[in-house]
Amino acid sequence: MEDWTYKLARSAATGVPLRVKLGLDPTAPDIHIGHTVVLNKMRQLQDLGHTVIFLIGDFTTMIGDPSGRNATRPPLTAEQIKANAETYYRQASMVLDPQKTEIRYNSEWSDPLGARGMIQLAAKYTVARMMERNDFHERFKAGTSISVHEFLYPLMQGYDSVALRSDLELGGTDQKFNLLMGRHLQQEYGQEPQCILTMPLLEGLDGVDKMSKSKNNYIGISEDPNTMFAKVLSISDELMWRWFTLLSFRGEAEIAKLKQEVEGGRNPKDAKVMLAKEITARFHSAQAADAAEQDFSNRSKGGVPDDIPEVRMGGAPLGVTTLLKQAGLAPSTSEAGRLIEGGGVRVDSSPVSDKGLKLEAGTYVVQVGKRKFARVTLA
Repeated sequence: MEDWTYKLARSAATGVPLRVKLGLDPTAPDIHIGHTVVLNKMRQLQDLGHTVIFLIGDFTTMIGDPSGRNATRPPLTAEQIKANAETYYRQASMVLDPQKTEIRYNSEWSDPLGARGMIQLAAKYTVARMMERNDFHERFKAGTSISVHEFLYPLMQGYDSVALRSDLELGGTDQKFNLLMGRHLQQEYGQEPQCILTMPLLEGLDGVDKMSKSKNNYIGISEDPNTMFAKVLSISDELMWRWFTLLSFRGEAEIAKLKQEVEGGRNPKDAKVMLAKEITARFHSAQAADAAEQDFSNRSKGGVPDDIPEVRMGGAPLGVTTLLKQAGLAPSTSEAGRLIEGGGVRVDSSPVSDKGLKLEAGTYVVQVGKRKFARVTLA
């Protein structure tokens, strides 16, 4: 396979930009920061003047990508796919330049194929080659079912490259088989085969599995600044360096120097705060990142965040369990009582231990657990 840098050099010599493709299936409504590892590389190529194609796999989502799966992926309805796809362009534009991004949907050419076209496409690849794919091979050995429609997924993703006349396709390392399928099919259709560029997969918050909404170990790029900042702070010190490498825009030398300082005795939290602020600022602003840091500090010290909800209610004097329910801090008075018994309720920073406590008219800062606050004015 030719080096993709050869195509870059040829493009620079001829002045003809490369057609660079990235496909994402809208299996969930949000893009997470794991997706930005490859999106950031797309933006770099875009800034160099190449044509970036952000492909939304509305057709392939109906099949379900079997990559890395040990079971058939449950299909989504057309309504679910449409709802998820609507958020993708807006969120991808937080990384890519929307004025220079070509947005396509693979249903444009996949739907018109029809049954005849699908049979002709399937004839261009063998079952033996398909079974060389690791996930299919392992599932077959284990006696786990493989549905016939799953064989269509790499074929359809590869056909996307034919339809778009892609020069370079990007994806995660788990997509290698699918990306190579694009090269094979382009040759079958008489096109110059694309180069492929795979990017490492980002481990999620748990530090074990790749970031995924289905595993609830993700940070969505549209999450609020405080949540985003706090989630980055929650990762392990070991995982932090992996995230620095894949997510930070700092140079390798700067990251290496920072790691050396931590190994020499500097508090690793200092480095983690730097990473959290960089990521939060990228999707919000520097001011939002500073505010998120202060909010996290306040919560860590048992302090009160600045942006807590204001609640007004009557009925003073009012029992504390009723107040918690009416303020939306507990789903019921019985649950409020259990929270008090567990030591999880504070009023004006003082722990509440008496479920029968009645509060007189006045304004109180009420806290449940570490994250739920309300400023309650009781009349």
